[in-house]
Amino acid sequence: MRLNRTNWVATCFLIAGSIFVLFPLYMTFMLAIKNNQEIANGVLAFPKEWRWENFGIAADQVNYWQKFRNSSIITILTVTFTLLTNSFVAYAIKKKFDHKFFKGLYFYFISAMFVPFPIIMLPVVKLTAKFGLDNLYGLIVLYIVYGLSFNVLLYVGYLRSLPQELDEAAVVDGASVWQTFWKIVFPLLAPINATVAIITTVWAWNDFLLPLIMLDQESQATLPLAQFIFQSKFGQDTNLAFASYLMAMAPMLVVYILAQKWIISGVTRGAVK
Repeated sequence: MRLNRTNWVATCFLIAGSIFVLFPLYMTFMLAIKNNQEIANGVLAFPKEWRWENFGIAADQVNYWQKFRNSSIITILTVTFTLLTNSFVAYAIKKKFDHKFFKGLYFYFISAMFVPFPIIMLPVVKLTAKFGLDNLYGLIVLYIVYGLSFNVLLYVGYLRSLPQELDEAAVVDGASVWQTFWKIVFPLLAPINATVAIITTVWAWNDFLLPLIMLDQESQATLPLAQFIFQSKFGQDTNLAFASYLMAMAPMLVVYILAQKWIISGVTRGAVK
């Protein structure tokens, strides 16, 4: 009886949580397929006429495909170089973790997670502008660097779960550190690589603050930044604004739904082991 009661309570919490998460998506969709008159009459009701053309109009006004291309370039390059660089840094730290320097370096990276970005925002903007990095590629560099702290935590935790005998066998066979990492260790990082890739993808795609303060050309704007610009220009077209919002969030919704198990399992493995 007690177990059944516990299951019932858990079910109620899951239902309430699902409603809490899905309701904003439902409201966004309803606003996106109505005209402004129907929105004024009621937000939640189904429309009399489903205006799918709102998505096409919004895409034209926000220049959706150009912004989609910018976000895709940033996300793909950020994920690729994050996996290549962050994993190797973590491997170097884990391999020499008994040395004071590498142990201190590890805790230095971890401590960076507790530094609020607004504190360093102004120096970062000035420094990137001075070196000509106030563009898409400078943004990619910052994403790789800022993700290093959390990714090192995940990678080092996961690397500790791998048998030490792998490195020892590679040394006996005459492999260099570089060869050992890329030919033996890196292929074994597939689960945690998937997790880091997904987390980095969601972050790079959805981020608003860094593109806002770094990109000064409208042609380089990302999708989240384009929504802000669109809303400021066409604030009265509520239906078009929400159609644009929905198109901007749709790719990441699909990615997260398909890959959520990798996020949960990878974070658990990296943090616990």
